Amino acid sequence: MEIGVTTFVETTPDIKTGEVLSHPERIREVVEEIVLADEVGLDIFGVGEHHRKDYASSAPAVLLAAAASRTKKIRLSSAVTVLSSNDPVRVFQDFATIDAISNGRAEIMAGRGSFIESFPLFGYDLKDYNELFDEKLELLLKIRESEVVSWEGKHRASIHNLGIYPRPVQKPIPVWIASGGTPESIVRAGVLGLPLALAIIGGSPLQFAPLVDLYYRAASQAGHDPSKLIVASHSHGFIADSVDEAVEKFFPPTQQAMNVLAKERGWSLYTRGTFDHARSLEGALYVGDTKTVADKIVLLRKHVGIKRFMLHVPVGSMPHEDVMRAIELLGKEVAPLVREEITRWENERG
Repeated sequence: MEIGVTTFVETTPDIKTGEVLSHPERIREVVEEIVLADEVGLDIFGVGEHHRKDYASSAPAVLLAAAASRTKKIRLSSAVTVLSSNDPVRVFQDFATIDAISNGRAEIMAGRGSFIESFPLFGYDLKDYNELFDEKLELLLKIRESEVVSWEGKHRASIHNLGIYPRPVQKPIPVWIASGGTPESIVRAGVLGLPLALAIIGGSPLQFAPLVDLYYRAASQAGHDPSKLIVASHSHGFIADSVDEAVEKFFPPTQQAMNVLAKERGWSLYTRGTFDHARSLEGALYVGDTKTVADKIVLLRKHVGIKRFMLHVPVGSMPHEDVMRAIELLGKEVAPLVREEITRWENERG
């Protein structure tokens, strides 16, 4: 069972003072968070791509490259790369470079993205939302397969027998498909034989079990070996030394950040009742002390089949020391508890 962290490098107002950390300060903090995650034995750290004032993460590859030379074992991934509005050639080159710096620890997590700011920013039409992703994923995979590429598409200039460099250490460099849970994207990942990352940020995670089954069926029918494929999840959460401390520190900034999105998108406002329901055993919010969070991750592995869990922390801006403590607890206490229980469970099953 792999365990790690994701971030969007948030820069929302401090819930108590109203002050906003500058983008440079927050970026430097995240590099320190990645270094700590490596030191405490976590498996993966992912940085999302966003083009908004409240996130300092428009260039995840640059941030991951900064962390690559300061870490030893942790895998470094986008979470996600908004492939529809990116150039697959540059995406491949960026992550091949991270792969070189880290000596084979880079991953690309490709998705459509949950925000749309990048489309007008880079001159794309939202009506081409799905077509752009399909075409660019095709090109990215073709570059991954071959050093010299010939390719023709609709939304990007054609490539005629040109080399794409540098080549990565890993052959091939991992490319994941990120999905919010739509059957179409899940089937696509299975058919292509690519690992799948699910954003489980609402409802009950147990509801994703049929989608995981769908993924493995699609992979098997396409001729891929399901035993070689991995399903990951990405969920919001926070860990502290007690449940009460975790709730007290995490709820206010999370509510503030979620209600900004609620007003933008016409969602219901995020309430304490919503929060408390989501942090119950079968909810999608991983908030509490180490045992509480470990128990929830084990439940996810046993009933949904998730083999990589990524804790997204924080959701709204929190003090750096609190985030660092959560990462420390995830690596030193939660991960060993989870791995011990999963090993015992798998041995019992034979």
